[in-house]
Amino acid sequence: MCVAFSAFSAVSTIDALSPTAYFDIVDRITIDPNQCGGRPCIRGMRIRVKDVLDMLAEGATEQEILNDYPDLEAEDIRASLAYAARYFDHPVLVNS
Repeated sequence: MCVAFSAFSAVSTIDALSPTAYFDIVDRITIDPNQCGGRPCIRGMRIRVKDVLDMLAEGATEQEILNDYPDLEAEDIRASLAYAARYFDHPVLVNS
């Protein structure tokens, strides 16, 4: 059975995680200045977080991504979403 992976539900699920569970997921994201130009990758592989996010944005399902990248795990896709959600979760200061 093929189930579509919803980015909205994944981010909502991630926001509901305990801090410990959140860090377990984000520990899958690695940054090495000598690999992929220092961009965030998944578990030290040359698969960038951006690549996974781009595939999801283009409408790929979780199963399609896992089929195309057999070294990835479902938790890696969730970790990519969690990383992106936390990366953009900061206040924006505006001069008034």
